[in-house]
Amino acid sequence: MKKKLAFISEHASPLAVLGGVDSGGQNVYVAEICKQLARLGYTIDIFTRKDSADLLETVLWLPGIRVVHIVAGPEEEVAKEKLLGFMGEFTTNMIHFIQSNDLQYDLVHANFFMSGLVAFNIKGELKIPYVITFHALGKIRMLHQKEKDAFPVERIDIEQMIVHDADQVIAECPQDQQDLVEHYGADPSRITIIPCGFSAREFQFLDKQKARKILNLDQDDIILLQLGRIVPRKGVDNVIRALGKLKHIPKIRLLVVGGADEIPDFDNDAEFKRLKKIAREELVLDSVTFTGRKNRDELKYYYCAADFFISTPWYEPFGITPLEAMACGTPVIGANVGGIKYSVKHNHTGFLVPPHDPTALAEAIEKGLSDPVLYQNLCKKALKRVNDMFTWECVAKKADELYQALTYKPAAKRKSAYLMKSYFQRNTQIKGLRHFV
Repeated sequence: MKKKLAFISEHASPLAVLGGVDSGGQNVYVAEICKQLARLGYTIDIFTRKDSADLLETVLWLPGIRVVHIVAGPEEEVAKEKLLGFMGEFTTNMIHFIQSNDLQYDLVHANFFMSGLVAFNIKGELKIPYVITFHALGKIRMLHQKEKDAFPVERIDIEQMIVHDADQVIAECPQDQQDLVEHYGADPSRITIIPCGFSAREFQFLDKQKARKILNLDQDDIILLQLGRIVPRKGVDNVIRALGKLKHIPKIRLLVVGGADEIPDFDNDAEFKRLKKIAREELVLDSVTFTGRKNRDELKYYYCAADFFISTPWYEPFGITPLEAMACGTPVIGANVGGIKYSVKHNHTGFLVPPHDPTALAEAIEKGLSDPVLYQNLCKKALKRVNDMFTWECVAKKADELYQALTYKPAAKRKSAYLMKSYFQRNTQIKGLRHFV
């Protein structure tokens, strides 16, 4: 008998165009793990917020998978930092959809803390167990962002509540597990490490010369690639400053792929404007190409065309783009943080460097370029590691094992409503959220 799952991903729809400020790894994670779970025999409904009046309530996306658009707040794009106040409406409308369609879910898989809050309340109303992948943790984010963190302060208490209430928490890497234990007092026995993955159908090795020909790139250039969302924490500025220390290398070029639009808006996009200013100050503006957003089917050519893929964020819960690069046979130079230090093996599939350190990054680039034998070994070992450990098929099998273990035993006993209401009353900063319990 097929098991039926409800995925909740309030701000990250699998149908969204990638590359925008709020469209990235979580969208890919939800889309790809659901595809593989459907192949394992699950039927899945993915619940996400309706952010456009033109969207149908239910979309039959792929065999065994529906996307359900839930009205929660205005039917328009809203930054995820401003969505928390709409989660009560999301919960009410999701429960109405479930009950009016007489749906029976074996398990809910929540993604991000706001989806976790919805899952918490659905568990209380409908007694459906849930697991959660946080994708990012508020306490860790605040350590890095400090006053620039735009999420409501209530996030921390909500995460703390979910950590102790969820039937299982999915950590994406050992660092994620450590953060949950050290910063949230999570029970290690109720944490399962399941990494992100890459699609072997989308990303595979292609001869570098062919890829460059397709993209109309110079065959003789040394190409560094930065690909992903164009937001400050991704550390694109760090890569540009490192390029400024490599001006003595002939024909070296940095491609910056990503953004909300196909053509970068240097007049109105604050981050593009800042990055262009840094490139000008470093005297490398002519060596940096900002390509704008690219369709997903084009990305493999950029990965394959590059000599190195570079990703040096100062905070990264996991990071899917390094996996995609390695799947294309391109070694990665990554920041020694979060999931990157798990997926990239130092001196084996690439190099790990400190974030905010353009000198160390420049030295790693020079090291990789100066030794052809080392470089070829990095390429081969990157391909092997990613295919051995990080395919979405592997990820889905691990998720399946977890789901099976949870659904074949009684759901963990839920704290009483009285205790949960007392929790909110003790934490008076969570104003306006008591109606959730």
